[in-house]
Amino acid sequence: MGNSAGSLEKHMDTADKTGALCFSHKKLDKFPVALQKVSGKLRNLDLSHNQLTTLPPWIESFTQLRNLHLNDNRLKALPNELAALVKLESLHVERNHLTALPESLAQLKNLKELGAAQNRLGQFPAFTLTLKKLDTLNLAQNALVALPADMSSLAVLELDLNQNQITVMPDTLARCPRLKTLRMEENCLPLTEVSEMVLAQSSISSLSLSGNLFNDKKLADQPGYDKYLERYTAIRRKLD
Repeated sequence: MGNSAGSLEKHMDTADKTGALCFSHKKLDKFPVALQKVSGKLRNLDLSHNQLTTLPPWIESFTQLRNLHLNDNRLKALPNELAALVKLESLHVERNHLTALPESLAQLKNLKELGAAQNRLGQFPAFTLTLKKLDTLNLAQNALVALPADMSSLAVLELDLNQNQITVMPDTLARCPRLKTLRMEENCLPLTEVSEMVLAQSSISSLSLSGNLFNDKKLADQPGYDKYLERYTAIRRKLD
């Protein structure tokens, strides 16, 4: 870490009192061993914008963490030990080199935010379907080609799947109990995949589909679009 070592010690003195440590943009290439001293006290940890390639198994000792920011690093995988952070409410790993997220993260029952955009994920993380407190899931700009056939248990308010290679929009999205915002721009969806069930019978009030395999104007002719437009308009009126 070079000259960062002394700076980290100063941050840790503050972190010991506040429970928060931000050590971003420091060119770290290894997870600081010194953080073990405050692992049981930290509630917020930000190591974004560094050069980390791995996380140590002893990440599991950060049992009080609520927020963990690891975006803009060089992580190729996340360890199963992250699942021990059962108090975690937000996890951000955007802009890394991840090809998958471990299924063990299903144990993060308090997770509200999961950001994994701009990675190399090839499969939708099925464990997210079991997280009942999850509000936002951002998987934009990955390499997803499909979604699970049954999406009905997904609890999120907002789902971002922009800029993937998805070819199918499951009807079961219409049964997601809280889904309000669905972004699927710049995928490979034909117009036939935008079903009447999703348009007319879902709770989705903001649907973004530009850049797929159809002209946006043709979407308005799809059965059920009028029902979607009613929901969209009602929300806009509330915001105005």
